Amino acid sequence: MKQVVGFLLILCSFPLLFLLGREIWDEVTVVKAHEERIQEQIQLPTLESQLPVTMVDRNGQIFSEEYVEWRQPIKLDDVPEVVKQIFLLSEDQEFFNHIGFNLSAITRAIVVNSSEQSLEQGGSTITQQLVRMRYLSEEKTYERKLTELFYAYELEQLYDKKEILEMYLNEIYFNNQVYGIGAAATYYFQKPLAQLTIPQMAFIAAIPNNPSLYDPVNNFENTKARQERLLDILAEHDVISKDEAEAYKQEKISLNLKRKIQKYPTYSTYVLEELKSLVAQNDGFKEKLANAKTKEEKQIIQSQIEQKINDLLESGIMIETALEPEKQEKDEQKINSILGAGSLQASAVVVDNTTREIISLYGGKNYKKYDFHRAYQGVRQPGSAFKPLIVYAPLFETTNYSPDSSVSGGHYCVGNFCPQNYGGGVYGTVSIRTAFKYSYNTSALRLFHQIGVDKGFEYIEKFNFNSITDQDKTYSASLGGLTYGVTTLEMADAYTSFIDGTYKPVHSIRNVKDKHGNILYSWPEESETIWSNQTVKYIRSLLHDVITSGTGRGIWANSSYVGAKTGTTNDYRDFWLAGLTNEYTSAVWIGYDKPRSMQDLEDDKIHFSIFNTIMN
Repeated sequence: MKQVVGFLLILCSFPLLFLLGREIWDEVTVVKAHEERIQEQIQLPTLESQLPVTMVDRNGQIFSEEYVEWRQPIKLDDVPEVVKQIFLLSEDQEFFNHIGFNLSAITRAIVVNSSEQSLEQGGSTITQQLVRMRYLSEEKTYERKLTELFYAYELEQLYDKKEILEMYLNEIYFNNQVYGIGAAATYYFQKPLAQLTIPQMAFIAAIPNNPSLYDPVNNFENTKARQERLLDILAEHDVISKDEAEAYKQEKISLNLKRKIQKYPTYSTYVLEELKSLVAQNDGFKEKLANAKTKEEKQIIQSQIEQKINDLLESGIMIETALEPEKQEKDEQKINSILGAGSLQASAVVVDNTTREIISLYGGKNYKKYDFHRAYQGVRQPGSAFKPLIVYAPLFETTNYSPDSSVSGGHYCVGNFCPQNYGGGVYGTVSIRTAFKYSYNTSALRLFHQIGVDKGFEYIEKFNFNSITDQDKTYSASLGGLTYGVTTLEMADAYTSFIDGTYKPVHSIRNVKDKHGNILYSWPEESETIWSNQTVKYIRSLLHDVITSGTGRGIWANSSYVGAKTGTTNDYRDFWLAGLTNEYTSAVWIGYDKPRSMQDLEDDKIHFSIFNTIMN
């Protein structure tokens, strides 16, 4: 019966509009065509705008927020009654009685607007305002106005009044890219709505009537004046007493504006990148990519991943991370200071040995959000820092060699590949321990030739080196000579296998939760055994020798164990350090974005200073 009466009222309004002119009647015929599509067009109203993405550190403190519009949806039951009354009494006193629109109010508005020869909007109910915000443009035409009536009526058939009021309170605009009464409370006062005083509630409730005019940041006095009018309305309807209204008007309003939290951009930028990998693995996209046969298939899958990530980011997730904020801040400041002025750059990664979590990242000097991130995007030749992974650990794993076994340090060629030792040195028979700590290239090549390229890469492929290709399977790889190279993050990741012989990819994300606190994604805890206990013992011993009497003298850390491997590429274009203590595993790179020789910096050992800083 309600539906029939509603449509009859709409149809009865047409003759009245006809009296206002043939032009309006022509528009009505167009609008009537919309009626046939209304059931299809009115879908379950959902909030399509992006909700904030928050990142929290290991202490549960927010360190980064990602959003264009500040929204914090709130349940109607959590909205104080006085706030509901403010909007109902000031915007739509017949809200619980009408069918989506108020015919008498519309008639009055039409007569007034017609007489003034304008198209000013008037007589809008809360339901109409919600329809306008969600479905329609703000153009001021009679066609849009009539479409609004149809939509408002249909919306009332789909939802009860409380649901509509809740949607309205979460959708209204409070200026400064703030949407919804809950978000307005936290943006203007940094408190939940329920913790505001009545004067504060009335103050933010004054904004949506005209968000520009009543913008409290730029037009505070206008907002205060309307707040006082709203308090008077509450008193007129006995929601509060007149004495209370006067007292509330006198209460001082002090804004406490929320600023977007954007700390530690180096870390937060990487978290968003890691999120893609986490989703791809958990939702099966990684496997699909591995099995894709053509470039087109891979592009389709990549597009699906991007769409999944976009949907996830718009849903209002919280990302719990392993960030140690004090260490991140200290490491950034000290590395910036070590690098000084000029164009010399660096990247560094620190991993917690117990959890295999990334606790600190350095992506470049004076890094800004979404800049080129040298820790995970900077692919460079690793030099001798690659030797423990591709030569020595596989050697110990597959042969009876030990650090005290002998190897020649003399000239050696495999085909046309005839590397030289640092400074052109030629050595006789030495122990593997000596060859390792002084980084003899000819010895490393001999040992690599013995185990074979395929065997060395069999182990390398267990790690997450994303830029290594089949073209890299040559003997020059034994010395870190690769087609493209590796990143600092990938080196630190692989070196964690020397903690205890097991490996699982390092990560910054602990959990991804939806807006209700449910866990959506987390990394699996399973690990793979890569090296035997004996191999780990040998490698850790060799790494320690490097810092006590080899190429790494000057490296230290406040730990019962310290070990590292240095790396220098051809023409001194890259300096590397990768190693570990009992607490942390780390990798450090320094160089120029446009590679050039750093021979004049060799004695400064800048990468040593960085390593010493982040490992203590």
